[in-house]
Amino acid sequence: MSKDKVVHALGAVVACFVLVMLVTPSIPQPQKYHDFADKRTFFGIPHALNVISNLPLLIIGLVGLTLCHHQNYYFNFRLQGEIWGWTCFYFGVAASGLGSAYYHLNPNDARLAWDRWPMAVTFASLVATLITERIDEKKGIISIAPLNIGAISAVVFFDDIRLYGMFQFASCIAIPLMAYLLPPTYTHSSFWLLASGFYPLAMVQESTDRVIYMLTQHIVSGHTLKHLSAAMVPVITTFMLAKRRPLHAKSV
Repeated sequence: MSKDKVVHALGAVVACFVLVMLVTPSIPQPQKYHDFADKRTFFGIPHALNVISNLPLLIIGLVGLTLCHHQNYYFNFRLQGEIWGWTCFYFGVAASGLGSAYYHLNPNDARLAWDRWPMAVTFASLVATLITERIDEKKGIISIAPLNIGAISAVVFFDDIRLYGMFQFASCIAIPLMAYLLPPTYTHSSFWLLASGFYPLAMVQESTDRVIYMLTQHIVSGHTLKHLSAAMVPVITTFMLAKRRPLHAKSV
């Protein structure tokens, strides 16, 4: 499929989400969301497993940020715009680890924004990076700032979970769609699709928090597993960046 057709398809997806936003009422954050199944305290840490399970996100985020700026020594980049996009992505990942841990120490509405805006940044940055890599570097670079500003604003300035949900679901559709339909510029492009599968899995685990907690005999909850599945996304993309090679000679 041509780049123009993919862009039009993505535009249609965005238009559908905007239409849904226009015809449905705003939805404030339900308070029952903060009532997680696993409330156990270990080593003086409340909700310990939901807090500690964010450590992989923090670690891989910091590792990725470091490796992004050892130009083409560990990671393979063709374009300067990719470095900027991946830097924003790994910043979002590291911030997600810290923000989610902070939220789970005392789950409430005020702290929830610190959990969600970094995740919104990771979604937005991946979309911008794919635009840079598969469509056009200039368009990708231009998209980084507005996508990230829009993502953060949707979480911080509006008491409407539809906006955050839009970024989640639109990203879950756009990223694998672009990775599958647009011609790759690197080897190991299948890693994009593998990584894309883990976040929907994380969302399922989040929605079955109590069910998983009961099925595992109170060993681990769905929300704890959600954090670990979400961390697999940057783990896989990190391996991809280290292993892939350009299909063309142009480089940064």
